[in-house]
Amino acid sequence: MMTSQKSLWVLLFIVIFWVSFTVFRNPSEIWATFKLPVSFSRWNLVVKSSCPTVPLSPPVPLKETEMRVKEVLEKLDKQIPPRPFTHFNTTTSATHSKATILNPRDTYCMGDKLDVLLEARDHLGHRKQYGGDFLRARMSSPALKAGASGKVTDFNNGTYLVSFTLFWEGPVSLSILLMHPSEGVSALWRARKQGYDRIIFTGMFVSGTSQVHTDCAFVLNSSVELCQYLDAQDQEAFYCVKPPNVPCAALTHMHSKNKQVSYLRQQEKRLFERSNIGVEIMGKSNVISVSKCNKEAAAAKERCKFGMVSGIPSGHVWRNTWNPASCSLAPIKMKDCLRGKFIHLMGDSTVRQWMEYFKSKMDTLRSVDLHEIGKLQHQLAVDLDEKISIQWQKHGYPLIGSQVYSVKEIENIARIIDRTGGEKNTVIVISLGQHFRPYPIDLFIRRALNVRKALQRLLLRSPDTVVVLKTENIREMTSDVERLSDFHGYTQYLALKDIFQGLNVGVIDAWDMTIAFGTNDVHPPQHVVGSQINIFLNYIC
Repeated sequence: MMTSQKSLWVLLFIVIFWVSFTVFRNPSEIWATFKLPVSFSRWNLVVKSSCPTVPLSPPVPLKETEMRVKEVLEKLDKQIPPRPFTHFNTTTSATHSKATILNPRDTYCMGDKLDVLLEARDHLGHRKQYGGDFLRARMSSPALKAGASGKVTDFNNGTYLVSFTLFWEGPVSLSILLMHPSEGVSALWRARKQGYDRIIFTGMFVSGTSQVHTDCAFVLNSSVELCQYLDAQDQEAFYCVKPPNVPCAALTHMHSKNKQVSYLRQQEKRLFERSNIGVEIMGKSNVISVSKCNKEAAAAKERCKFGMVSGIPSGHVWRNTWNPASCSLAPIKMKDCLRGKFIHLMGDSTVRQWMEYFKSKMDTLRSVDLHEIGKLQHQLAVDLDEKISIQWQKHGYPLIGSQVYSVKEIENIARIIDRTGGEKNTVIVISLGQHFRPYPIDLFIRRALNVRKALQRLLLRSPDTVVVLKTENIREMTSDVERLSDFHGYTQYLALKDIFQGLNVGVIDAWDMTIAFGTNDVHPPQHVVGSQINIFLNYIC
């Protein structure tokens, strides 16, 4: 009996020793194994003496990701070649450039194409010999609350073809804006690749009853100890200066502000004064007349459905309502469509607007208090009778904003997707982009690729799960172009289309829609959000 008890005590000692050794040797795995609080298990918390300026040596799957990042970046580089900048006067001028309507007529017919040939000239009146200008083409009839984008073809020799589809009858105004000259585009692209420090984050650490604030960023040039918040699976890291005698896990809140940092050369900055952004090229003779021309009624279009691919323009606005070019939207009752569904909105505040829209249109939705504060709080609304559940969750760093927000449960979208079981009544909506504009685009590309990989895993285990991708909205035209220019959004729009090509996801082209609506607002009004959601409802019901 004594021998048996001694054996048990020895065995117990060995087990305790093994557990203790394992915990100290690899604590991150223990958090995952025992499902301890999310705020600890999500990140590998590592204190380093300095922030690495080169990426960690990645395992094979991550090397494949880096190769794909490079591939997407190289494609963009080919579309944005370096342009010489010697003097402001030799850059593209909207005033001196010439736009000519090809085959002009007194009256045009509804459904026809109208082409405009644009010859770019500099401020001295000289013809440009290369392309690359960032142009925005739009047709509109303000009285009809109608609008559509135009398609721009760059011949890379200083000439452009701008094509409009005449969707409606009546007087139509044509607009071609010079958003940035090619020299400005080249300068923005070069500057974007140069630094992570246009935004500085301030992290709040809680220690007992006191608070400590330190600088946080993707790259911190500091010789002091740093906290590394590492997404171990995708090797994406964020850093904060470690407060003395406070553990890294005590980080609770964050906010950010702009830094007075620029990678533009002094002579380039004139290109981005507000008066030189979004300048009209068409001039005063830009109104045409469109009639029905007794044409036969157009053949009925099939109903819009999940997986359809649209071109440019992808549709038009009529009476403040979106009408797709290649399909028709059916009238759908929101509550009937969402009955029994779990809608998970992931991303930035432009898809949080969807949450607010759903709540405003369905009075039976009840918000659930999740005991967070601020605009970026996790939101949940339910209709218990109809078994509808809608939630919005912010994406991981970067989240730019002067308002303080909680980071206790912050994580990258890929990890949220990996925890999602999925099935036919689960719908995921993702929106990424606006907060990534101030950073080198490889950060955005890598994040989008990691989201794609997580979606591939989800669709393998639950192929009936519905996934919808909402592209970026255009935003305000301001002089803060180095951080927020729509050119940055456009390159991300191109990258996103490349990255998600071939994946079974529905796409809502908010970029083209917001050009057509002419909102120039990162948070467009309700009728625009409603049009985005109407497409969404047609996709899922």
